[in-house]
Amino acid sequence: MPDTDLLFMTAARAAALIRSGKLSPVTYMQEVLAAAHAAQPGLNPFVAIMDEPALAGARAAEKAVKDGAKLGPLHGIPVSIKDQVDVDGVVTTHGSAIFADNMPPEDDVTVARLRAAGAVVFAKTRLPEFGHKGLTDGPGFGTTRNPWDPSRTTGGSSGGAGAAVAMGIGPIGLGTDGAGSIRIPAACCGLVGLKPTLGSIPWQQATDAFGNYTYAGPMTRSVTDAALMRAAMVGASDKDPWTLGGGGERGLTPGLIGRDLSGLRIGVIARMANPRVQAEMAEHTIASVDALVAMGADADAAGEGIDWIEMPGRVMYQGNYAVSMARHLGQWSNQMDPSLLAFVERGSKFSMADFRQGQYARTRLFRDIQALFTRFDVLVSPTLSRTALPADFDAAHDEIEIDGEKCGITRQGWSSYVYPFNLTGHPALTIPSGFAADGLPTAVQLIGPWGSDLDLLRLGALLEDARPWADKRPV
Repeated sequence: MPDTDLLFMTAARAAALIRSGKLSPVTYMQEVLAAAHAAQPGLNPFVAIMDEPALAGARAAEKAVKDGAKLGPLHGIPVSIKDQVDVDGVVTTHGSAIFADNMPPEDDVTVARLRAAGAVVFAKTRLPEFGHKGLTDGPGFGTTRNPWDPSRTTGGSSGGAGAAVAMGIGPIGLGTDGAGSIRIPAACCGLVGLKPTLGSIPWQQATDAFGNYTYAGPMTRSVTDAALMRAAMVGASDKDPWTLGGGGERGLTPGLIGRDLSGLRIGVIARMANPRVQAEMAEHTIASVDALVAMGADADAAGEGIDWIEMPGRVMYQGNYAVSMARHLGQWSNQMDPSLLAFVERGSKFSMADFRQGQYARTRLFRDIQALFTRFDVLVSPTLSRTALPADFDAAHDEIEIDGEKCGITRQGWSSYVYPFNLTGHPALTIPSGFAADGLPTAVQLIGPWGSDLDLLRLGALLEDARPWADKRPV
């Protein structure tokens, strides 16, 4: 089998071959590690490539196959972990010099569950400092670049995972999403990315577990792989109070089992907080909706009159950074990302009343979205307003530009479609929708009621079949 065929094989296919003895986990891991080292100088996706532990895990996986042991659904599959999530024996730096020596005592619950499903951790992936922005660069490590065009960003904050999975360096990657940080790089790099329902997959890294709007989730090149990865991680954990209620988990809606989508009501949201959208992004979103309509669904415009609370959301986002970073500024400010410092400075100017008003606005937004789901079964939007930004874009000061028009900062002009659902808790899935004239991927986002993650994955699988993308690979 040619190396590229092996690297770009789905996790589902590779796991089946491993279980049948037709693919050696050791050979597989050797190819992935070689690809990781080859890509690192140019794309910079990795904080650490764990050669010896990864090969030891692959050898153990191979022995388990030969011994006839019980094998998990991801047995022998290489997985990368964002450097915001603890892996036993490897530092968790959070993209910052402040935590350069931060050695966790054990695996995060999500990592432990992936290992229990048979996956083998081979690398930690890049993020901007503390995951604060939608690009992946920083003073301590430089820039992580997009495999489709290295002059463009991978997006962020799970940008290292985006670059790695898009290049076939491991079929699955664990990302995190605080304001779109799974979906932004997935959209930039042509991947599937799921922000799950609040409380379905544990997030034990939260400092404020009860006010949490950050999520762990899969980044993959196929919908099936996203579903397999999600299934390995869902379930209650005493480290995340939201999971103790089950996250509203529900099974697949029977009407979505086949290809007849008669009765499915789709609400199409053309704009959120953004003034413009790139023509190709909008066209490919409509083409995706049309593919579902061709299967029997009905579609109508949605979202008119909703306040997408960009400014109240910004108050909470930057205000949280102002509080959490305050203890580090005296010693570390000269080594911190200037854009993070700008966020901290802006956040420090908001009052307690501003912050509480933001929280009230979050509740209003949740109720507005809930009201939409009395009329629609699923909402559809572009994932981003345009393709990947330049790699040197300054997230603190530069404005988004679409068709020659300035559209505000990233939250206003680019990632306006993603952050609202971090605040409301609804599941949101991004999948590729095509390619723009600049050669970069476009993406469409599906949003569902709480607990409808499986429904979104099923609709994503139907779109994957109707408008295939997995045969496209970056050079």
